[in-house]
Amino acid sequence: MEPTTPRQRWLARASLAAAAASVLVLLVFAGLKTFGLLVVGLFGTVVTAAALWWILTRRGPVRLLAALLAVAAPVWMLVAYTGAHLLRVVLVAWALWLLALAAGRGALVRTDRPAVPAEGPAPRVERAVLIMNPRSGGGKVERFGLRAKAESLGARVLLLAGPGETDVSELARRAAAEGADLLGVAGGDGTQALVADVAAGLDLPLLVIPAGTRNHFALDLGLDREDPSKALEALRDGVELRVDLGRAGGRPFVNNVSFGAYAEVVRSSAYRDGKTRTTLELLPDLLLGEKGATLTARAGGTLFTSPQALLVSNNPYGTGDIAGLGRRARLDGGVLGAVGVVVNSAAQAAGLLRGRHAAGLTQATAAEVVVDADRPSIPAGIDGEALVLPVPVHCVVRPHALRVLVPRHRPGMRAARPRLEWRRLARMGLPAVRGPRG
Repeated sequence: MEPTTPRQRWLARASLAAAAASVLVLLVFAGLKTFGLLVVGLFGTVVTAAALWWILTRRGPVRLLAALLAVAAPVWMLVAYTGAHLLRVVLVAWALWLLALAAGRGALVRTDRPAVPAEGPAPRVERAVLIMNPRSGGGKVERFGLRAKAESLGARVLLLAGPGETDVSELARRAAAEGADLLGVAGGDGTQALVADVAAGLDLPLLVIPAGTRNHFALDLGLDREDPSKALEALRDGVELRVDLGRAGGRPFVNNVSFGAYAEVVRSSAYRDGKTRTTLELLPDLLLGEKGATLTARAGGTLFTSPQALLVSNNPYGTGDIAGLGRRARLDGGVLGAVGVVVNSAAQAAGLLRGRHAAGLTQATAAEVVVDADRPSIPAGIDGEALVLPVPVHCVVRPHALRVLVPRHRPGMRAARPRLEWRRLARMGLPAVRGPRG
């Protein structure tokens, strides 16, 4: 067993106590009704999940009825608990359970290895060139005065202001050829990936300014996405991180590449004008296998057979995150994360509630993921950009290829959330069950 600290042992005890209290609250205040409460909660949750599946895979009156059911099931659960005068009991038990989960994960954070990427001294920067997209993120470049702040710190700013598309990679290469000793980018993840690829190839540091809509890469670097101008502090008081960079079909990515249903939807020409309407129109045929490519993929020794959705990420996302909407605690692990989902029925959709144990969910990590299909090319969403790539698509990771300059003080750094393991918590918190040392 790995070394533990007194704090971890007390957190483990708190987690075990809160979990036991959660059960005791139900037993003491609900008595024989406890079993009924669990049945109502489980049944209502499963019905809601099944209804959501029918919304995604049906059209017309069936979709409308499924939407009504998805609303009615949670309402029924609430009414059932209230009618039994047990809503307060359920809420208290649920709060205690959440406390048990939080304390348990805190106890299981590893202390024998670094929680975040190692920081190195910032390089000396004299000719920083920052590429800014004024249209990105609804105009964050202008709203936060990024150009003026950057120039006040001695940086040269290049705006992507042309009426047409600008070759961002070529612009970055030209800046480097003219003597830039740092490349920066204020824009979305797709633009950041293009500049990152040039910086990595020339071994130049990269400055990431989260001026896009979501900026997941900046989030996982710990940057402040609410105020992108704070990223410029790296030019005055910064540190350097060495992080990984992904490539898929020869294209760079800093976050992830999606294949399957989502990639097919965003490829549609109607998606930009009506995202929700287009998604609901296309998903039934895609999820039921009537349209779209049939995929296969291999990540190391793991085979993905006919996944409806496949996500390949630059380092794996947190435990149980099947959509790539969460966090990556590290960007320097030297591996790709791969998550494939196969759902062919409402029962399998409900089964996804089991998280990483769901039968339709396959997860793996590998240095390379190869994606193939029953057609010569497939849609892919690379850091949110819709593309079509020839198969097989080779997704690879370049360990520590990217030098990123970040502010010394960053609000969003946090350790990985470990998977909850009750046996480990018991060994940590209860000496009687810890067993002999070895």
